[in-house]
Amino acid sequence: MKHAPDLLRIATAGSVDDGKSTLVGRLLYDTKSVLADQIDAVTKASVDRGLEGPDLSLLVDGLRAEREQGITIDVAYRYFATPARSFVLADTPGHVQYTRNTVSGASTAQLVILLVDARNGVVAQTRRHAAVMALLGVPQLVLAVNKIDLVDDPATAFAEISAEFAELTRSLGWSAEQVTAIPVSALHGDNVATRSEATPYYDGPALIEHLETVPNVTDPRPVGLRFPVQYVIRPRTPEFPDYRGYAGQIAAGRVSVGDEVVILPAGTRSTVRQIDTADGQLATAHTGRSVTLLLDDDVDISRGDLIAAVADAPEPLQQFSATVCWLAEKPLRPGARLLLKHGTRTTQAIVGGLEVLFDEQHLSLIDAPDTVELNQIGRISIQTAEPIAADDYQVNRESGSFLLIDPQGGNTLGAGLVGDALAHLHLSTTPELV
Repeated sequence: MKHAPDLLRIATAGSVDDGKSTLVGRLLYDTKSVLADQIDAVTKASVDRGLEGPDLSLLVDGLRAEREQGITIDVAYRYFATPARSFVLADTPGHVQYTRNTVSGASTAQLVILLVDARNGVVAQTRRHAAVMALLGVPQLVLAVNKIDLVDDPATAFAEISAEFAELTRSLGWSAEQVTAIPVSALHGDNVATRSEATPYYDGPALIEHLETVPNVTDPRPVGLRFPVQYVIRPRTPEFPDYRGYAGQIAAGRVSVGDEVVILPAGTRSTVRQIDTADGQLATAHTGRSVTLLLDDDVDISRGDLIAAVADAPEPLQQFSATVCWLAEKPLRPGARLLLKHGTRTTQAIVGGLEVLFDEQHLSLIDAPDTVELNQIGRISIQTAEPIAADDYQVNRESGSFLLIDPQGGNTLGAGLVGDALAHLHLSTTPELV
């Protein structure tokens, strides 16, 4: 197989028993991304269960509890490729109590495959997952109407489900060009790798064909350099007596030798003198590359600082509104004292007011809630002990996201988006109007 020229990050989501694991297994099987002994083991396990053919979901449900219950619990990352493109896929759970895992898996996705059972259509969990994907700013969405072979009138079922889903995604801010509906049978492989004769009412691409050709969009808007400093390198050896480099991974934009940059939150300016990597020096480095930057000036920089492009550097924030998905059993209340981790900087934070709660079932907002419970999404106000150099999430996903952490146990309590991610959704003010 030829080396794929680009990488697309995708995720699956959907309700329980919609066939996510079977679809992922089918993608791996049809792209020849599993070894022969794995197929043999799955076939044997399927025969032992009394099945006529291999249960491809066993290729991806790796935890014992997942196999015993027939469900997906944790996020599992899979890798496969075609001659046109390579893929990283996050297979996320369907249960409501694992919505936090879905948020984690979809947070870096450029496309999400949202499954529905053709017999059930759009259900509450479909609406919940679509809302989460909209808030996360996922650029492309595929509605996979699975088990299409199990309904009496597949053409009518597909048309009705597609129309209902199109109305939902329009309300959540997606355009028609960003959403594609495909009727599939993950069990039999219809419209997964190749177009199926069993769906004459559908004239669009097969799923893999669509994945190969969909635009590879990373961020809603291009921004300049965002480089969180992870480590300051000062060897102080005879060979490098005065070496002072700032190591990290480029979160957004690019950097070239000679670029003027600003160090945040201090606001000091300097110029990039050298870009070092393990493979030697570079003239330019792009998003995702791990590098060490050397500057012309001996400025005060430490872990947690952000080196940014001067032209569009973010304004350091200490008090701001944010949209948060709460991931903890203990509810969030006003006045909570937490740790906030943004990039490589961790600082103390206090939660001010709980401004609104998002009702994803009715696409409406509830003013001034008392708490934000597990798996709920709301807009809150936050004040930090130290300023953070963050973009609005709608400007850049990497530099606009953060985590809320329990200062005692170190557990992650919430995933946050800087700014009002709910503002771009077309929401009603009362559920009865929906």
